[in-house]
Amino acid sequence: MRLGLSLPLVSTASALRDQVSLAVAADALGYDAVWVPEAYGADAVSVLATIAARTERIGIGSAVLQIPARTPVLTAMTATGLDALSGGRFRLGLGVSGPQVSEGWHGVRFADPIGRTAEYVGIVRDALARRRVRADGKHFTLPLPDGPGKSLVLAFQPERSHIPLYLAAVGPRNLDLVGRLADGWLGIFFDTQDGAGQVRMIAEAAVAAGRDASAIDTAVQVPLSFDDDVRRAEARLRSYAALYIGGMGSKKANYYHEIAARMGYEAEADLVQERFLARDYSGAAQAVPSEFLQRTCLLGDDAAVAAGLHRLAAAGVRSVNINPVSLPLADQIEALRHVAALARREGLAT
Repeated sequence: MRLGLSLPLVSTASALRDQVSLAVAADALGYDAVWVPEAYGADAVSVLATIAARTERIGIGSAVLQIPARTPVLTAMTATGLDALSGGRFRLGLGVSGPQVSEGWHGVRFADPIGRTAEYVGIVRDALARRRVRADGKHFTLPLPDGPGKSLVLAFQPERSHIPLYLAAVGPRNLDLVGRLADGWLGIFFDTQDGAGQVRMIAEAAVAAGRDASAIDTAVQVPLSFDDDVRRAEARLRSYAALYIGGMGSKKANYYHEIAARMGYEAEADLVQERFLARDYSGAAQAVPSEFLQRTCLLGDDAAVAAGLHRLAAAGVRSVNINPVSLPLADQIEALRHVAALARREGLAT
């Protein structure tokens, strides 16, 4: 099992600079990869480029570049640039975002997200392979049939012939898409008790598509909170979980609310969402079930965190991307150092 770093979303310039410092520390600690998020704040590409310039070995990944925000060929161009400037360390994570961001921020209809993603991935793959780009789908037409445009080939020789492509996916149909099309899965709020079923869904879809399931990286983002007092450990993670369950989407469409509901916490998730949308952020955080946090996070003392790592490994997770949320930079670095040492001691880290 590999350890990676999942950077949290931030909202200030100083916090963005701290993200780069944290990535540099993770590189020195031997972490496998650092994953940079993107919502409707700072973009991921500028952060990834800065991290690439200041590190030597660590993989750099987008988690995610938003499909509604960029044409597929721009994404391919960006991937080739980041991969070249990092010396072949880039991993392309893609996701459709959600309806509020897609339609409210980017002005792109959220209809048929699975179909849009499949077409998008196909065009990105063609461009990266330097095949002449053509598309005649429901969502993308290249070149346009009634103008002077012509089918083009990427005018750059990529650093690598194949850049790993990951999909952020929630729900059975999206997991099926990962198995059919992607090199890896970016999971979030992975249930360490029952998550093995998600890994199986991806593997079964890969086999059905004639692909090698063992080659697909199952990479999950896992919030981390070390503390001998489990309630204090949970308290650091409550606002983070409440933001996703309550605020990352509308009342009708919120993928993270759906995760909690599928885990058996539908009523609790409804309460988190109700309070969050009413701007009672403290009340929303308090409504997050302790059991949800314990099943989706690494929290507590060394023994509890070690047990969580073992459960992740047993479920088939290959890359655990640690997210040390709600801590100052120095404490985040110490948390990364501590969990890496613990994973090695347990014989889990490779």
